[in-house]
Amino acid sequence: MAHALVHGGAVGGVDESGRGSILGPLVVAGVCADEPVLEELRALGVRDSKALTRKKRQALYAEIVKRSIAVHWVAILPPQIDAYVIRGKKYRRLNYLEALHMAEVINRLGAGKVFVDAPDTNPGRFSRELSEMLDPCPEIVAEHRADANYVVVAAASIIAKVERDRAVETLREEHGDFGSGYPSDRHTIDYLVHYLKSNGSRPPFARKSWKTWERILVTTLDF
Repeated sequence: MAHALVHGGAVGGVDESGRGSILGPLVVAGVCADEPVLEELRALGVRDSKALTRKKRQALYAEIVKRSIAVHWVAILPPQIDAYVIRGKKYRRLNYLEALHMAEVINRLGAGKVFVDAPDTNPGRFSRELSEMLDPCPEIVAEHRADANYVVVAAASIIAKVERDRAVETLREEHGDFGSGYPSDRHTIDYLVHYLKSNGSRPPFARKSWKTWERILVTTLDF
């Protein structure tokens, strides 16, 4: 993989969107920017994407792309997620898959220091694993709630969330309204039950490794 040029004084941030969803992709995104730009983004209202409205995220997305040195994102599709969740060894399942794609994103940012929102319960372990995937390796700071603590990670969370929303909207146009795609959404569960009963199979854009299916299959289908 080609490496980005290292930008002196710039910092990077990496976050994801859609990790817990049963439908659609998991999106990993990264942003690289100089400190003065990050202060501008903070003043514009950049913060954890979950604390923003859809309209605000979309407006900030354009500002982040315009002002940053580099922005890069990748979508991890359900078949690849399933392959790691089902067949991966302990500690080498979804967290490992995320680390692989975060490394790909970090390689494209060219930052000397990168803050990462750690998906692992052990941020230190995740930081070490991620660092082993990078050559050359910038300074990696992996923390829980990094999207709330660092504006550069908040910016990455906005990029990831907007791209995930766009992918979900495309899927809705093709397959009908399935709600948010998360197991906690009753609309999503109702959609999955109806899809199973109507088609005798799970949607092609579903993560088939999610334990949610066990409950659906046991309670709604006679097989």
